[in-house]
Amino acid sequence: MRIDIVAAIPDLMRSPLEHSIMMRARDKGLLEVHLHDLRAYGIGKARQIDDYPYGGGAGMVMKPEPIFECIENLQSEREYDEVIYMSPDGDVLHQKMVNKLSLKQNLIILCGHYKGVDQRVRDALITKEISIGDYVLSGGELAAVVLVDSIGRLIPGVLGDESSALEDSFQDDLLAPPIYTRPADFRGMKVPDVLLSGHDARIREWREEKAWEITKQRRPDLLDPMH
Repeated sequence: MRIDIVAAIPDLMRSPLEHSIMMRARDKGLLEVHLHDLRAYGIGKARQIDDYPYGGGAGMVMKPEPIFECIENLQSEREYDEVIYMSPDGDVLHQKMVNKLSLKQNLIILCGHYKGVDQRVRDALITKEISIGDYVLSGGELAAVVLVDSIGRLIPGVLGDESSALEDSFQDDLLAPPIYTRPADFRGMKVPDVLLSGHDARIREWREEKAWEITKQRRPDLLDPMH
């Protein structure tokens, strides 16, 4: 998979994308992540990428020209499955969406900054808008990292145990059950006997029951059939 990220401040994303699982994915040749500095396409000697909004109001707006040039250059080199804009008013990211995106081959992610991008960019270039939650960040760079991480770990071969991703929270619309490791008794707090039993069927049943209980308690909305 290849992901191209277009951003005003690409350096914000370098560290998290060059460590841990994302580094492993890139080292294995399973995931390519290319960062594109929008200022390389900026206008004039100052490499301008933003301007004042028509109609007044506070803040600056990302100009259309640099974004169009950058994305159209990328599209001239290969076909992209989606051009994604990270925006607080996009569809809220969830596991089913991540699962579908992990099956794609080529993605472009545009990171908003300042007050956002000129609407003509959204109208003409963007195929999908994604939010990571009902709050506002200084820019879309950190949100893009969240999206790439959630996608990258699902690519076959990235995780040491591929079944691990299938047991994550939200994969079956349930939160994950409690997990324990050694020692079996820590300060009088003991691991449930069933997990020490070696009885796979009982362990599986226990985990399913606990996942349902925790989901009902913490996220009952996930159990709603209309969810």
